[in-house]
Amino acid sequence: MTLGPPAAIRACLFDLDGVITDTTSLYAAAWKEAFDTLLQQHEGEGFRPFAADTGYDEFFDGRSSAEGVRCFLSSRGIERPDGSPDDPPGPDTVYGLVRWKNSLFEARTRSQGVQVYQDTMAYVMAARDSGLLTAVVASSANCREILRAARMETLFDAWIDGVVAASRNLRGKPHPTHSWQLPAIWASTLHSARYSRTRRQAWTPDDRVTSGGWSASPGQSAPGRCARMAPMWSSKTWET
Repeated sequence: MTLGPPAAIRACLFDLDGVITDTTSLYAAAWKEAFDTLLQQHEGEGFRPFAADTGYDEFFDGRSSAEGVRCFLSSRGIERPDGSPDDPPGPDTVYGLVRWKNSLFEARTRSQGVQVYQDTMAYVMAARDSGLLTAVVASSANCREILRAARMETLFDAWIDGVVAASRNLRGKPHPTHSWQLPAIWASTLHSARYSRTRRQAWTPDDRVTSGGWSASPGQSAPGRCARMAPMWSSKTWET
C-alpha cells in the first residue's frame, strides 16, 4: 500500500468517527432513547420524539455533548440545570443526560459492536508496519470503549479524546484550539524516547477540514474511506 505522506512524516493522527468507525447511528440511537424518555415525562403520551436521523447532526455535530443537550432542550422549551460532570445518569440535569447517553451508548457498543471501515484499518496497519506512530483523535469520552469494541485498541500509540480535552480545558471541534494543540499534547502523552527533542511532523486524515486548524497540503488526500469522504490531508510541524 502507498501511504502518501512525505518521508519526513513520523506520525499519523486519525479522526475516529467517519474515518476509523461509523458510530453515528449508535450515538443517535442512544440520544433518542434518553431524550424520548425525558420528552414523554415532560410532554405526556403525545410527545414529539427525538428525530434520530436528523437530530444528531443538527444538535451535536461539532458541539460537545453538553452543548448539544442545551441546544436540543432549548429547541423544545425545556429547562434543566447544568449540574456537575459527576451527576448520576438521568434526565434531571444536562450532565446527567450526558452520562445517561454514555451508559446507553456503551451498552449498545457491547451488544451490537462497532462498524469499522476496513480500508482505514488496512491503512493504519500499513502505517505502523512502516514505522509511523499512530494516534486517534476524538471529541468523545467513549473513544477507548469504541476502539475496544472494534478490536483496534492496540493499533494506536495514544488517544486524544474527550477525557484529555477536559483535562486540558480544550474546546472541541470545530473550534481551532482543539486542532492546534493536538501535536504538543500527543508528544507529551507518548513520552517516546525515539522522537524526544526532535523536530517532527504529523499528518491527519479527517472527514472534514477543521475551521482555523492546520494548513491543508494541496494535492494530497487520504486513501480509501477518507477519499470517499472528500477530506484533505493536514500537516503541522512542531518542536519539543
